This record gives sequence, C-alpha cells and structure tokens, in this order.
Amino acid sequence: MPDMPRGKLTPATRMGLSIAIATGLYGISFGALAIAAGLNLWQTVALSALMFTGGSQFAFIGVIAGGGTASAAFTAASLLGVRNAVYGMQIKQALRPRAGQVPLMAHVTIDESVATSLAQSSPAEKSRGFWTAGLGVFILWNLFTLAGALLGESLGDPAAWGLDGAAVAAFLGLLWPRLKGAEPILVAIGAALVTALAVPFTAPGLPILIAAAGAVLYALAGSRHAPRATEHGGLREVDGGKP
Repeated sequence: MPDMPRGKLTPATRMGLSIAIATGLYGISFGALAIAAGLNLWQTVALSALMFTGGSQFAFIGVIAGGGTASAAFTAASLLGVRNAVYGMQIKQALRPRAGQVPLMAHVTIDESVATSLAQSSPAEKSRGFWTAGLGVFILWNLFTLAGALLGESLGDPAAWGLDGAAVAAFLGLLWPRLKGAEPILVAIGAALVTALAVPFTAPGLPILIAAAGAVLYALAGSRHAPRATEHGGLREVDGGKP
C-alpha cells in the first residue's frame, strides 16, 4: 500500500472514505435481512466476512428466504461474483501489486474499490483509492452487518414484521438502478419470465439459477460481437452494489 502524504487526505482517500461510509451503512440492512431469511448471528457475520460482495450476499439470502437449498444459494451468489474476477484482472494490471498483497487485494476487489481506483489519474492515487475504499468498506460493512444481525435477532419472528420476503425485495432494490438502457431491461424481463415459468416445475432455488445461466449465455454470445477493448479502455460502468 502506498504511503499517505502527511498532514492531508488526498482526493482518492477522501473519495474512498466517503464511499466506505455510505456503503458500509447499508450493511445493517443485510444483517437484519439475513436473520429474517433464517441465518443465525454467526452465519450472517461469517457470510459478510468471507463472501464480501454485496450483490452476491443478497442473492444468497434471497434464495434461502425463498426456500432454496444452500448449494443453490451459493451457486446463485457465485454467478453474480464472477464480475469481481474481471475487476481483479484489470486492477492487478493497473496497480502491479507485490505477491504478498494479492490475497488481500483479491478479497477487497469489489465494485466500490475498483470504481474509486479507476477514477484517479496517477498510479499512486489509484492505489490509495483502491485500498481506502476496499478496506474501508470491508471494515464498516462487517461492523454494520453485525449491528443489523443483532437488530434482526431482537425483532423476533420475521413473518410477524413482514420481513420474511424482505431479502428478495432488497435484492430487487439493488437491481433497479442498474437497469439503464433497453438491453439491461430486456434481459431483466426475460430472466423474470424464465424464473416465473420455472417456479411451478422446479425445486426452490433452481429458477434463479436457470435464469442466471440464461443471462450468462446471452452475455457470452454478445461478447463475441463486441469490439475489443483498447489499451486505455476501462470499465465503462461499475455498479454500486456493495458489499
């Protein structure tokens, strides 16, 4: 990690800290919803610490809340987490980390850390932005996950508060801001139709996997016709789902 200039915060550091606070606070909703989905306190805390990718975590508890198996929930979460591998390749090329930094860097390679890094111009600022946002979100997301889980436990029966379907609603809330343009909207509608058609004929948790597999196949087919990225090409859009 780069040395911080003494006496002041750089623009990348300020951006990273602000993003970390805003995203970390959202962890409280994940903690409460995970308890509502049937996870216990330590399962919820472990999920945030070890999986640590917001969209995937909400997908996981969404499947669990819908009655799906743990394996189906894990598969759905993994499909959403594939994007982090793409981010990782770009960040590794941009920051050139030492071998000892790679495991930690991989763990905190998320939407927010990548977006903060790529928004900077100098290599030092790219590195500061990445680490400030990545570590900041990790710390705050996990602290607020714990707070939300404790809150969720204190509420008692989730159904009594109408929270038994809240995990699915929260995931839809994460999806909505990403529907920019005709193509994402059509893909979302197609995935919803496939899911609805599969529900009566498959076990809980499988419909979302079938829809996700269809979306992946569509993306792979579209990538064959997409223009090659240039040397200075970056991620055109980094979605804001923490953590």
